[in-house]
Amino acid sequence: MNNEQRIEKRFSALRQAGRKALIPYISAGDPDPAQTVNVLHALVAGGADLLELGIPFSDPAADGETIQLANERALARGVTFADVLKMIADFRQKDDTTPLIVMGYLNSFERREFSRSVHDLASAGADAVILVDCPVEALPDYRNALNDAGITPILLAAPTTSQERLAAITREAQGFIYYVSLRGVTGKQQAAADAIADEVSQLKTQTDLPVCIGFGIRDGKTAKEMAAIADGAVVGSALVAKLHDSAERNDDLTTTARDFVAEIRQAMDA
Repeated sequence: MNNEQRIEKRFSALRQAGRKALIPYISAGDPDPAQTVNVLHALVAGGADLLELGIPFSDPAADGETIQLANERALARGVTFADVLKMIADFRQKDDTTPLIVMGYLNSFERREFSRSVHDLASAGADAVILVDCPVEALPDYRNALNDAGITPILLAAPTTSQERLAAITREAQGFIYYVSLRGVTGKQQAAADAIADEVSQLKTQTDLPVCIGFGIRDGKTAKEMAAIADGAVVGSALVAKLHDSAERNDDLTTTARDFVAEIRQAMDA
């Protein structure tokens, strides 16, 4: 399937089914590089609709302690950009339909040349990127390379985003808009749907793209509340912590991943 089609097709199917998107995030290579691909498949088996895979980076400024430590563990195990490419390609050997979004920081892409990075990601089977430290104003610098590769840039908006910047984001966005539910870094606080419901509702009047909410979503209850006001929920730090704890106990990571997502999926669909 063409890289540019998977996200649109998935959200179209979700709308027809009357369901909201569940998007789990994991850090590539943590807690076990050899298990990352198996965990991705387990997340899909548990009910994930799209997948978000983080590139290990030494200074993930938007991430809280949980994901920072996951990045450090993956880097300590020698996980590189090339390893992430192989993980994606291996995942695509068995799954050609689930959209896969790569989350990372510009430095990781520019170290091996941005255009080469996104081209290689597309060739491996990635559909989109979230460039955490790339403001919408800088996106034109990367637009041609992204378009040439067929990689969709997912843009971030937040309660603190000005109306002027929000207009630019809705104008430039593709795929879906990732709405950051709270101020601060990932995993720091518990998200509250009633605190952002008005802002999300207003945003949805300004774009035809799906709006998915992330940051601070830790369980089925929170995910259900967020999905009620948006088109999907992203769960990151809580899953990363669950996988780390599972590895510490020598539990099966795929069972942990599948069961964690299945519980959230069930809550969202109830």
